[in-house]
Amino acid sequence: MIVRIMGEGQVRLADSHVTELNTLDDELLAELESGDTPGFRRTLSALLDRVRELGSPLPDDSLEPSELILPSPDASLDQIRALLTDEGLIPN
Repeated sequence: MIVRIMGEGQVRLADSHVTELNTLDDELLAELESGDTPGFRRTLSALLDRVRELGSPLPDDSLEPSELILPSPDASLDQIRALLTDEGLIPN
């Protein structure tokens, strides 16, 4: 799976990691819905860090179709709401 982190680039991530990332995504969605901005920022940072840790960066000159697009770490709550689906940022 190719994941794009907006403003950073793309990483190749094994499909086997989706379940782990969905756990963080569920936390993120709950924090967004409850208005817990500090918790939301913490969880978004953890999600992006985990994607970076588990994934292999693609070269900067590579442009693969992204199966998943994640917001930048400094994205506003409104920007993130615009990216959400009924399943959160990461489809099940």
